[in-house]
Amino acid sequence: GIRLSSARREVRSGLCQYSAASAGAREFVSQHYVDLKTENPTTPILVRECSDVQPMLYARFAHGREKSSGIADLESSDILERLKTMDETSLQEAANSSVL
Repeated sequence: GIRLSSARREVRSGLCQYSAASAGAREFVSQHYVDLKTENPTTPILVRECSDVQPMLYARFAHGREKSSGIADLESSDILERLKTMDETSLQEAANSSVL
């Protein structure tokens, strides 16, 4: 399963239903959405479809902090790794800022 950190408050993806640049994002949703929701039942996982948008991945954390990443032309497996990295990076930044 794909267990996300409890620090993450929300995951959103924006993609186009038709564009080639969003093909990996559409595949990611079809391959991983159910598993993500099953493993993270209290975390909202939102998929926004809109014509002619560049595919993006967003993660929202406590205190309104948000990270985003462009996912155009990425494969589904690359998007999954990007999602995991956004989580780990954010946790490391939070830990470092609390030390100050």
